[in-house]
Amino acid sequence: MAPDKTDIAALALDWHNQGRATALAWVVETWGSAPRPVGSLLAVSADGQMEGSVSGGCVEGAVVLEAIEALEDGAPRILEYGVSDDEAFAVGLACGGRIRVLVEPLDAGRASGALDPALLADLVAARRDARAVAYVVDTDTWQRELAAPDQFPERFRADRSGFEGARFVAIQNPPLKLIVVGAVHIAQPLVAMAHQAGYDTTVVDPRGAFGNAARFPGETLISEWPDAALSALGIDARTAVVTLTHDPKLDDPALIVALQSPAFYVGSLGSTRTHAKRVARLTEAGLAQDRIDRLHAPVGLNIGAQTPAEIAIAVMAEITQNLRQK
Repeated sequence: MAPDKTDIAALALDWHNQGRATALAWVVETWGSAPRPVGSLLAVSADGQMEGSVSGGCVEGAVVLEAIEALEDGAPRILEYGVSDDEAFAVGLACGGRIRVLVEPLDAGRASGALDPALLADLVAARRDARAVAYVVDTDTWQRELAAPDQFPERFRADRSGFEGARFVAIQNPPLKLIVVGAVHIAQPLVAMAHQAGYDTTVVDPRGAFGNAARFPGETLISEWPDAALSALGIDARTAVVTLTHDPKLDDPALIVALQSPAFYVGSLGSTRTHAKRVARLTEAGLAQDRIDRLHAPVGLNIGAQTPAEIAIAVMAEITQNLRQK
């Protein structure tokens, strides 16, 4: 099976295994405005094929040429590009800025600092198995390793690749997850937006009239009672949970599980008056106040949303805010 073209590391490994000389280019630092974040990846083959992106425009073209040169001499290198605001658009750096790019040729047989394909294979396997790892490169010695989350806990939590001294740490987290309880009309645009933002989505609703493939084609649908479903799914710190049924018999059991889990975001649909009644029920059910205080309700940022799609935008915005700012 051909690798997913969005998995640039796997694609580079596949090219190498086909006998094609291949290099990887990582964005390792940025200043000012840059179109691609640190950790972005580009694969380049000696015959000029490329997948992924480190910038765009002339910068990307320059990186490709450097990558082909690295394949010829087998040596890694760090490149730096900077432009003024007037030149920025032409070279792919919006509003000006600078970027540094690490270029690594894949080659197990050279001692010049090239990336061993066996280590890349371990990284690809970790990504395939949804295991969190960090790819670490010492840019003084060119020694490389895969590191566990406990070595860089804050970087893993924030999805933030970057330098630790001379070591570049590329965080490789498994996909974010969104669990939606209630296959209602708001859920349809919400899961579509979540996919675009990189989330694996699951829709939970025991009501067959709502949670069916006709309404949610291609989605993972679970028809169990919400508390059982959420317990079985295994909520972790990269999971957001949103309840949308507006029915306490369905929402409350799900919230009791979610609010006691490591989920980074838990939100529930309903007005301020509805939420006050919900808090009373959750308190009566024995949920501690500090757990209840984690609940975002009414769900979503207050942007005056009215339609299902607008409400979905507000929900995804608040989820993103909690992921990236807290």
